[in-house]
Amino acid sequence: MVTFVDHVTLHLRAGHGGNGCVSVRREKFKPLAGPDGGNGGHGGDIVLVSDPQTTTLLGFHRAPHKSSDNGGPGMGDHRAGANGEELELMVPVGTVVKDVEGNELIDMDEPGMRFVIAEGGQGGLGNAALSTTKRKAPGFALLGTEGWQGDVLLELKTVADVALVGYPSAGKSSLVAALSAAKPKIADYPFTTLHPNLGVVQAGEVRYTVADVPGLIEGASEGKGLGLEFLRHVERCSALLHVLDCGTLEPGRDPISDLDIILGELGAYPVPEGQLPLLERPQLIALNKIDIPEARELAEFVKPELEARGYRVFEISTATHEGLRQLSFALAEQVETARTAAAAEVKPAKIVIRPRAIDDAGFVIKVEGGSHGNIYRIIGAKPERWVQQTDFTNDEAVGFLADRLAKLGVEDQLFKSGAVSGSTVVIGRGNSIVFDWEPTLTSTAELVTAPRGTDARLDSPRRRTSNQRREEYYDLMDAKSEARAELVREKEAGLWDTEDES
Repeated sequence: MVTFVDHVTLHLRAGHGGNGCVSVRREKFKPLAGPDGGNGGHGGDIVLVSDPQTTTLLGFHRAPHKSSDNGGPGMGDHRAGANGEELELMVPVGTVVKDVEGNELIDMDEPGMRFVIAEGGQGGLGNAALSTTKRKAPGFALLGTEGWQGDVLLELKTVADVALVGYPSAGKSSLVAALSAAKPKIADYPFTTLHPNLGVVQAGEVRYTVADVPGLIEGASEGKGLGLEFLRHVERCSALLHVLDCGTLEPGRDPISDLDIILGELGAYPVPEGQLPLLERPQLIALNKIDIPEARELAEFVKPELEARGYRVFEISTATHEGLRQLSFALAEQVETARTAAAAEVKPAKIVIRPRAIDDAGFVIKVEGGSHGNIYRIIGAKPERWVQQTDFTNDEAVGFLADRLAKLGVEDQLFKSGAVSGSTVVIGRGNSIVFDWEPTLTSTAELVTAPRGTDARLDSPRRRTSNQRREEYYDLMDAKSEARAELVREKEAGLWDTEDES
């Protein structure tokens, strides 16, 4: 049965906005006292919150579909609809949020962080909010927009102070159990640990966490064994403890060769930008299983060589707890040093300013070829939202949409893109609303497409002169004479007679 999950796909649907209300106030002696339709409520957002009390994504693995409440519709007498309730999803500290394409959205590496992952829809305005001095009694209201829908990926990277690395069955789970009150699964076969186990260690006045992660083998950085499933959880640790098995009976293995293979895999793993490479972090070595006489001899033999490489080496036994006190205080010293350095590092507050571009009109027009001519697709947040808010069964609402698009400059850009009256215009991506464009221009001069310095309207002929009318009259008389002569020739040839003519 699954008890630990460190990556999951969430299927989210934020709440939709409520529709605005169309209402006219009626009082005694005032049958039409003015519009009083209220606005629709906003849809509820879906928010991720990093919670220190949450340690796994198991709850999302069992129930990946999440949705928030919809906004209520507006009502008469200026009563606004209720806003949808916000949905908070608790995730472990250290959760990385990504989109379906793998792009990182946020790294929730601190407790209490909040991130709106799915924004609720906007409530529609009622006719009271749409009334102006020129539109005193609107007969329409705006519809609510849909909330965000889609999938996101959650990936948990364990947040611990010390990571225990080593070959399978090196005694990492036993070491966590001996140092802390954690009770990980312990057995005498490889890959007993299939998910990280956290243990809290108290060494004097310093309290820190150690992570027992799945065993590491050669080729793990390329995905062999548990591969990246292990290395992902080492990124956030400030110190590494190499647990080397001095009592292994496998041929061709010894503490020195095991360490070299582990170091090679740690060096091949790329950490995220801005983080310290794994091999540059503080590293200690624990020679385990010295309760076995042959293992103690091997530990005493390889210890000088490891110390010559610059490592602090500890001979320990998780069975008899020999050497564990010295090891726990040494790890506490490394953790305290890392915490002091992190506290001294001044992290300036992030102030992100994204000014709007000078030439940003809020939308773009893409010309797409079609079997019956070009299709002009309008893509932009405002036009797409306005289309969702429009009730196309109401002519007044459609006219209001046309006015909004004209004020935004959509018609001018359509004309510059080559659109003419009757062109197919689509607003939004995919199968969206399709229009046959009929421009609402202030004068026909805006439709002139002649080259600069010329005007096609001036090329039309003027009033005919007397000579032109005389020539046209002579041509007409000649045509009539030729027609009469043709009739005479046909009669003489016997093609028809007077009776036929009658």
